[in-house]
Amino acid sequence: MGRATRYAAGAVGLWLAALACTSTTSAKAEAGEAVVRRFFQALPSGDCAVLGPLLVTGAGLPSCEETVKDLREHDLHLVDVVEAKVDGRDPDAVLVRARVAQGGKERQEPYFFRVERQADGWRLRL
Repeated sequence: MGRATRYAAGAVGLWLAALACTSTTSAKAEAGEAVVRRFFQALPSGDCAVLGPLLVTGAGLPSCEETVKDLREHDLHLVDVVEAKVDGRDPDAVLVRARVAQGGKERQEPYFFRVERQADGWRLRL
């Protein structure tokens, strides 16, 4: 096999590997964005049977009921997702940058949400 053929084969291999990574990264980012959107769509209901499975839970974290109460007291609403990308430090986490409104007024600075892959799917850490 000539040098040009080896180079071309290597370049194709790198391109395919990059495409696979991009595809995986894109799927993760989309999953993270979807969790944030679903959570805020369901938030007005206050139904923790729906909201609870979207939240990271565990020792030291507030319950779904506490989280819902706090978000309602602060009148926090999702305006739009600006960007979702895989956390460079953790491939099982997505950072979602979003525009949010508080008390009916859109915040100037974007808000960052962290979504983590758990054993049973992607969940929002608040």
